[in-house]
Amino acid sequence: MTDASMTKVKKFDWAGIWAVTVYGLMILGAVGALRAKGTAQANSYVVAASAVIAADTSGALDSGEANEPVLTIRKRVDEVNVLFIATDRHGKFVRNLSEKDFAFSDDHKPVESILAFKPETDLPIELGLLMDVSGSVESRFGFEKAAATGFLQHIIRPGYDKAFVVGFNRESHLAQDFTDNVPMLAAGVQRLKDGGGTALYDAVYQACKDKLLRERADHPVRKAIVVVSDGEDNQSEHTKAQAIEMAQRAEVLIYAISTDDSGLILRGDKVLEELATATGGRAFFPYKMKDITRSFAAIEDELRSQYDVSYKPSDFSADGRFHSIQITALKKDLQVRARQGYFAPKQ
Repeated sequence: MTDASMTKVKKFDWAGIWAVTVYGLMILGAVGALRAKGTAQANSYVVAASAVIAADTSGALDSGEANEPVLTIRKRVDEVNVLFIATDRHGKFVRNLSEKDFAFSDDHKPVESILAFKPETDLPIELGLLMDVSGSVESRFGFEKAAATGFLQHIIRPGYDKAFVVGFNRESHLAQDFTDNVPMLAAGVQRLKDGGGTALYDAVYQACKDKLLRERADHPVRKAIVVVSDGEDNQSEHTKAQAIEMAQRAEVLIYAISTDDSGLILRGDKVLEELATATGGRAFFPYKMKDITRSFAAIEDELRSQYDVSYKPSDFSADGRFHSIQITALKKDLQVRARQGYFAPKQ
């Protein structure tokens, strides 16, 4: 081999190594960006993942053609997935329904197609229990802790479900991180101490963002937060709208149990109703202590009994804005509860 040819081979090898290194770094960056985007949109609408990696390969290929695309990664899934509950006029879950019993709209336009529809009565549950420990809940705090403990003991199946426990006043305190160990969860509840102001919106926002917002799972998971509070907020840095938006991004159902026992409809009760309605959950207002246990039982029943629909919107747009969801029952006396919408990603 001549000196000239040896020089050419060396040039080829170094250029090739450099190109592979650059391509590898760019691929990792593209994948990282896609994962971050998937986390931000919380799997409600996974779209518009397209990365084209190109480089000047004239040194490595010695072809004289520069800026040729060498790798294209494309992923486009214009699919919306919604868990919803259908009940009769007495609030009982109605079984054996099909997609023909409902009309589905996205941004007030009929969807293009239904991709999947099925009842989901046994999905794994990821649950956050958020208990208000501010001074305003002192009178019923002991009974509420006992009812919450019983709820966790009934709903969490070791090896299948998991939950975490947060106590909040002016700040949120993680009493027990995600676990399927029911005794550990019960101990976390019992460790909660009451006193202080109330930062409800911060507690909801942080629980959704830090614990429940993530990429789309390989299998459906029912994510929910149960808030036990009077709904009064006097300490939060986040607004109610921001708390709701984060819950919607994380696809979290919010169930609320009011600790107000005045018998009146107060401002805090309306707040709890808004948090629940916007996310497809439900608010309970037990005026007697024994009704708190019934409220927990109703939440358990709902989390085990829902329908799962996946559809393709008729007007796909990766515009980053909020898109509304409408699910209407076609049968008389059938009522539907679902989250009000989702945030599309920006392409």
